[in-house]
Amino acid sequence: MSDSFSLESYGIQVKDVLRNATPAVLYEHALTYEAGSAISDQGALMVRSGRKTGRSPLDKRIVDLPQSHGDIWWGKINIPLDEHTFDVNRERAIDYFNTCPRLYVVDGFAGWDPVYRIKVRVICSRPYHALFMHNMLIRPTGEELGAYGEPDYVIYNAGKFPANRFTSHMTSKTSIDLCFERREFVILGTEYAGEMKKGIFSVMHYIMPKQGVLSMHCSANEGKDGKVSLFFGLSGTGKTTLSADPHRALIGDDEHCWTDEGVFNIEGGCYAKAIGLSAEKEPEIFGAIRYGTVLENVVFDPQTRKVDYDDVSITENTRASYPIEYIPNAKIPCVGGHPNHIIFLTYDAFGVLPPVSSLTPEQAMYHFISGYTAKVAGTEEGVTEPQATFSACFGAAFLVMHPSRYAEMLADKMRRHGAKAWLINTGLTGGSYGTGKRMSLKHTRAIIDAIHDGELDDAPTVTDPVFGFDVPTAVPHVPSAVLIPRNAWQDKEAYDTTAKKLAGLFRKNFAQFEAGTSPTIVAAGPKG
Repeated sequence: MSDSFSLESYGIQVKDVLRNATPAVLYEHALTYEAGSAISDQGALMVRSGRKTGRSPLDKRIVDLPQSHGDIWWGKINIPLDEHTFDVNRERAIDYFNTCPRLYVVDGFAGWDPVYRIKVRVICSRPYHALFMHNMLIRPTGEELGAYGEPDYVIYNAGKFPANRFTSHMTSKTSIDLCFERREFVILGTEYAGEMKKGIFSVMHYIMPKQGVLSMHCSANEGKDGKVSLFFGLSGTGKTTLSADPHRALIGDDEHCWTDEGVFNIEGGCYAKAIGLSAEKEPEIFGAIRYGTVLENVVFDPQTRKVDYDDVSITENTRASYPIEYIPNAKIPCVGGHPNHIIFLTYDAFGVLPPVSSLTPEQAMYHFISGYTAKVAGTEEGVTEPQATFSACFGAAFLVMHPSRYAEMLADKMRRHGAKAWLINTGLTGGSYGTGKRMSLKHTRAIIDAIHDGELDDAPTVTDPVFGFDVPTAVPHVPSAVLIPRNAWQDKEAYDTTAKKLAGLFRKNFAQFEAGTSPTIVAAGPKG
């Protein structure tokens, strides 16, 4: 840590600047200067993120300039902002910083592959934010920090200070602005630390494809034989649970890139949901809640400092941020070879998708672009209709280019390296919500094991008449009746009706992508 670090080149005159402060120092500062901070009985730093306890996607903007304009998928996700308004918000952040008694700088790397990693500088006023990014970025050695030089991207996290909602293009007092040409990212009006993490992910979604590297929202693990699997899935599908396999090494839990050499993790840490956390259900994550970990918005006993992970009175989005080496079977450095298996996870609340399906490359691209999962409509009496949720590439909120760009890159890499794609339903079987039951985790783990062991490569299959993919009819330790979803339903006509309804929802969602997607991928969708 540097005792004196100047930010004058950014127009910031504050003299007390702590660069890459140690967790111990950041703990002391958080407890001294941040109301509500405390140390848990397991040693984690417990903090509050303020009014915002999750991301603010409607307040995210990208500066529209000629150099990047043609690359960006403009619309509801990537909303344009003019450069003048960006300058106004950046100036507002600088002015706020100049009122602060002290500031924190975190210099780190994004990307474990040294060929592609970028240098990221975070400037912030909260020790909580500094410790969070200390965990989430790859931490430089003392030698690397000494030779760090100028960063590739700078994050100005002035989240304690609001945006002026009367400024052009502002929709609230929150504004999250990214400028690729200036390589700067400005945060106003939200103290939720996840905005920094996902901001860097958006940067990688822009700069990596331009270098022929596929950026992906997925987890990754590696077997003792060196074979790598990628797990894509939206919240609640089992991505973290299924990739945290005690018999396989964890490369990373959320953000990865696929190069001509293999895969690498973008991050130096994990950002896990803490709701319902227990040593019994998720022992690896529970064990990572210790000194150096940031716990956001959890409720705890004021005397014992014991956390109640089931208490959602502050938010259901309670989170833990910790260095990846806190996971016992993490692979350091977080790199691996070319993936052998691409696994798409979906929670199908309609109960019509098989627990495992084998996908052709074209079908893989269709389901990758679709990014399907489902959720129950709500808890009101009489409301039992599931809701389909589609998020392109299983992470639409972070995409910068058109989804077909990432899908085509994935298809190309799968073909060149012989990766197989699978669709895994971790949702309901035997009926839709209200009559069906949750797919057994034991059966799902047996399916994943069979994929890794190669036992499904030559397994007998039947073709699903509605969705068109091949469905294995025999999987070790999984009852055959479960594998064909129609057989698991008592009311076959109801199954047929529901399957056709879901197929229609797929086609309706995909219509928005057809203009920018090849006809072979469009044709790989459901026919029913």
